[in-house]
Amino acid sequence: MVKQKTIKNEISLSGVGIHTGREVKMTFKPAPINNGFSFVRIDLEGQPVIEADANYVVNTQRGTNLEKLGVKIQTPEHVLAALVGCDLDNVYIELDASELPIMDGSSKYFVEAIEKAEIIEQEAERKYYVVKEIISFTDEATGSEILVMPCDDYQVTTMVDFGTKVLGTQNASLKSISDFKVEIADARTFSFLHELEHLLDEGLIKGGDLNNAIVYVDKEISANTMNNLKVAFGKDEITVKSNGILDNLTLHYPNEAARHKLLDVIGDLSLIGTKIKGKVIANKPGHYVNTQFAKKMSKIIKIEQRNYVPVYDLNKEPLMDIHKIMNILPHRPPFLFIDRIIEMSESHVVGLKNVTMNEPFFVGHFPEAPVMPGVIIVEAMAQTGGIMVLSTVPDPENYLTYFMKIDKVKFKHKVLPGDTLIFKCDLITPIRRGICHMQANAYANGKLVAEAELMAQIAKKQ
Repeated sequence: MVKQKTIKNEISLSGVGIHTGREVKMTFKPAPINNGFSFVRIDLEGQPVIEADANYVVNTQRGTNLEKLGVKIQTPEHVLAALVGCDLDNVYIELDASELPIMDGSSKYFVEAIEKAEIIEQEAERKYYVVKEIISFTDEATGSEILVMPCDDYQVTTMVDFGTKVLGTQNASLKSISDFKVEIADARTFSFLHELEHLLDEGLIKGGDLNNAIVYVDKEISANTMNNLKVAFGKDEITVKSNGILDNLTLHYPNEAARHKLLDVIGDLSLIGTKIKGKVIANKPGHYVNTQFAKKMSKIIKIEQRNYVPVYDLNKEPLMDIHKIMNILPHRPPFLFIDRIIEMSESHVVGLKNVTMNEPFFVGHFPEAPVMPGVIIVEAMAQTGGIMVLSTVPDPENYLTYFMKIDKVKFKHKVLPGDTLIFKCDLITPIRRGICHMQANAYANGKLVAEAELMAQIAKKQ
């Protein structure tokens, strides 16, 4: 089991937003299990939170831009790539401005900060989406295409061709996310001169300088453009090097542009919200095609998760039979609604009940049309979760369990005599002070029949 990860300590960096030119302080902070990556605007009233979610992407004109309820986050892709590249799952990113710092135009300084903060494991299993068939998205206007195919690991390959001699055709590959720091993190962003002229004319890239973007010179530089560049970058002189880029900067790799596009793909695809086991191939990637693909993947994953039914070997010897269950739970017939415990870890538990016509509730629910009451299904899910929380104390026989809250309850299919019910409960937050907050699902006949968020507490018998 691969566990989720966060950072041990908070750590801050300061820099300038490349487009706004505004100073910004950014702080990485530990986040709880299943939180994912979230941005917190501490400069705004109420400190609103914007999750790193593809569905919040509002435009990709000059980077990836998120917006939730009017609150904006600009150019987060390099920071998100660093978080993924450091194999993290849950982190808060606090900001006192809308745009993240550009630093040197790569993920290098973010990776270094994360390593100083220390990476730690959390008490919850990491969730993956395993790609089983090719999924693709094509931008017909640009010819850009991105797809993912089955693979045992998360791999990314990018191919770029901007139709210019100065850059040519490049490609880059990352075969393991563990190689991100060495092979991809220091690849810097880049721009072509004709794009730079437009941005300068529009009063953008206020935080740019020759140390945070590679500028490929794809046309003659006029005297007017040269003067504008000198003013924008605060330089007395600017020249073009023999390899066709502006001076004061040396390429880290011959294919640095393709490596940076790969970095962007990793950052943008983190907006899917679920780690992937699959190989991504991106041809002429850009923030638009990346984030549209992320939205498509996010939708597919949510649909599959809603319809997902776990499969267990019911012939296998159970972890707990009815006798062991009664040694832990205080419940007794006719109010004991689980027969076996199949699996259990620190963050989940799986139980089973064989529903028979002999259940006492079928006498009145309903005569001649027996249906298992929904409240009994919820109670059975809670008892399954109770096994997990009571297993955290050395003397469970001295404790009782009490409901604190039931939320988001849904019943999807009837449960009838002869059905075998499987209950799976996963912790939403770690167990603290005997309080268990869990997502509970009930399955029968290959379908999800009920779901709920449950909160219960164990207390010592008086």
